[in-house]
Amino acid sequence: MISRAIGRYIRVSPRKARLVIDQIRGKDVAEALSFLRFCTKRAGLEVEKVLRSAMANANLKEEKVDVDKLYISEAYVNQGPSMKRIRPRAMGRAFKILKRTSHIAVYLSERKG
Repeated sequence: MISRAIGRYIRVSPRKARLVIDQIRGKDVAEALSFLRFCTKRAGLEVEKVLRSAMANANLKEEKVDVDKLYISEAYVNQGPSMKRIRPRAMGRAFKILKRTSHIAVYLSERKG
């Protein structure tokens, strides 16, 4: 592993973010960035920010890292805390609404050869 970046408390559902993460896992960084740029899902923007942060961390860690050889070795989404809201319903009842958050982690490694 060359570098990592973790975005915490991102205001997107983990289930929806996993759809995007599953598409880029194992791909080269350039290919993943082009996919995320044209991804129609809102989580794509947040995943792109985390990926760019991991790339910057790789540059800071080692100056001789070739960005063209980097690939996403590991990427996952964990559930963060949920914000709890109440929605009024008929006859004085209340329904709970959960506004979910995510922790997005991206790990980069360098391809051999």
